[in-house]
Amino acid sequence: MAKLPEPPPVSVMREVPPDISVLPAGTMLWRIYFRSGDHPGRWDGMRAFGPLPDARFDHHAKPQRVQERGILGATGDEAIATCIAEVFRDGRLVDTGRRDPFLAGFELAGDVPLLNLRDRWPTRASASANIHSGPRPRCRRWSKNIHAAYPGVAGLLYSSSMNGNQPALALYERAAGALPDSPAFDRPLSDPSLLLPLERIAHSLSYDIR
Repeated sequence: MAKLPEPPPVSVMREVPPDISVLPAGTMLWRIYFRSGDHPGRWDGMRAFGPLPDARFDHHAKPQRVQERGILGATGDEAIATCIAEVFRDGRLVDTGRRDPFLAGFELAGDVPLLNLRDRWPTRASASANIHSGPRPRCRRWSKNIHAAYPGVAGLLYSSSMNGNQPALALYERAAGALPDSPAFDRPLSDPSLLLPLERIAHSLSYDIR
């Protein structure tokens, strides 16, 4: 059997009890988003266009288009290094100018239930820990079936393969109601006050920065 087989049918997956981890209201989350480029975003923007070929957990239906489903990547516990590692993994260059990247931090206004992929659910669902780092198209099919099988799940808690298996989040559109009206922090990566922290993080990841 492959380390990460195709996901079981939705009807079969529903028979596997989900491992739920709840992010309580007041939890601080961090994310990097881009204000320009092909698909400019907002600090709270759920990306409705998809699925993207380089995204691991897009649950969008094919063909690629704008749709009602949306996804937002984030991290908790002030794990800004995970944001940097994941967003700038291609080329391993922290480019503080291209596409106008911003760092946003915000406190959840409501509880967010997540399927915990860092525990034993992948094994019980006939997957493995390879769901965190396996082929992206297959991981997207897993996410799509998860979304259909567990209507009460508002996103995924997974391990970042780019930052030492630190926790990372993929929030579905179901989590939109738990986002606050405004962020606690929202600054461009080119802000001088972020230069030294970004340089330290980039150095720790062996990424370049400009």
